[in-house]
Formats: sequence, C-alpha cells, structure tokens
Amino acid sequence: MEEECLSLNEIFFHYITTKMPYVAMKYAMTLDGKIASFSGDSKWVTGEKAREHTHFLRKKYRGILVGIGTVLADDPMLNVRVEGWKSPVRIVCDSKLRIPLGSQIVKSAEKYRTIVAYAEQKNAEEKIKILHTMGVETIYCPDEKNQIDLKKLMADLGNRGIDSILLEGGGTLNDSALRAGIVKEVQAFVAPKLFGGVAGKTPVEGIGVELPSEAVELKYTDICQIGEDIRIKCQVCDKKQEESCLQES
Repeated sequence: MEEECLSLNEIFFHYITTKMPYVAMKYAMTLDGKIASFSGDSKWVTGEKAREHTHFLRKKYRGILVGIGTVLADDPMLNVRVEGWKSPVRIVCDSKLRIPLGSQIVKSAEKYRTIVAYAEQKNAEEKIKILHTMGVETIYCPDEKNQIDLKKLMADLGNRGIDSILLEGGGTLNDSALRAGIVKEVQAFVAPKLFGGVAGKTPVEGIGVELPSEAVELKYTDICQIGEDIRIKCQVCDKKQEESCLQES
C-alpha cells in the first residue's frame, strides 16, 4: 500500500526527498475549457462555494505562485480571507520586473511575505532597492532566453523552506511550469457554463503538443462536486509512472 501511504502526506514526502516544493496547478474553467471570456473577463467562472474552497487551498500550501500577467490584469491580494487562517508566501514570476509599486501585492508586502522572481538586470537596480524597502524579496533566476528558470526558482524556494506551492497562473505560466516538469498535481474546477469563442483564454496555452502521444499524462485521484461546480484532482505522471498511467486510462 505504498501509493496510499504516500498520498496521506504527499507534500512532506516530496519535499523531504527532493528539497523542492510540491507544486499543485489550480485553475477554474468552463465546460468548454475557457478560463476567461474573449474580453479577458474571468469574474466569475465558478460559483461562490468553489471560490471559498480556494482559500482552503491557499491555507494548505506554503506558497502561491502567479505570473506578472495576473498581477497586471487583476491586481490581486493572493491572501487568505478567512479569520485565523495563515496566508501563503506570495511569489510572482516577473521576468522584466514590471510589477507596479502601487499594486496591492507590493503595498501589503510588509504584512504578507512576498517574493518577486526576475530574469533581466538591465535598469533593475533602482527598482529592486525600492521593492526591498517595501518588504519585497527578490530572486534573480534567468534561463538562457532571459525568462524565469522555473527549476532554479523551485530549488531556491525549497532552500528557503517553502515546501509546497499552489500555482494559480494563467495559460502562459501553466504551460511553462508543465514544460519545466515542476507540476506534480492538477486541480481543475469545472463550471457548468459555456463561454465559446476562439479568442477565449484556456488553462494551458503556449504552442501545445504536436501529437496526442506527446500529451502530459495525468491520473485521476479524486472527483467531487463543490456547489454547482466539479473539482477534478489529478496527479501528473512521471516517466516511471507513465506506462501504468496509460494502462489505467
């Protein structure tokens, strides 16, 4: 019953053996796979009960990760709005350090621990100084294309004691996280709605895979109804599990 035992505390076992955070990708979408309408409006895809459950997830995970696009579009707080519950460490992937100093995340950094990961140093020194004075921590972790190296970022966050991360990114960051191989779990909240439209945003963007055989393989671990919405929970199959996942699917 090794699999059952590991599932009781997957975060601890993953972190203690890899020293990397356990990353769970979470998103809300319509039944036709849209996370926003063609105008970009996403309030609200799912119902109130599902949105309340999001605060439980933010309490469960040590950190919450988003991209700069989410910050610029929604100006979120990314905290837990339930009295007595601790908020996660807020982490923003921001290659070009575009985060506004007047954003809610920056203004509340002294209250809620906040980390901004960046990849371009040009003209960044002054802004970094200001961010530090406002309580924001920064991590420099570029890849060869001057984008955030997500594997390096995870290693750095693991060294800082962050054992788990709830990824609430948009389609671009979700695609990058999957390609980097850092995602261990997917939680999809599916609403009984249809947005339609070729321009509507989807949970995972990028160029996608060329062939169905190249898909990221998942394994269902739980399906339940929350309010009017359905939550589907899956584990991402690694190379060792790929054959068994394919057989079970």
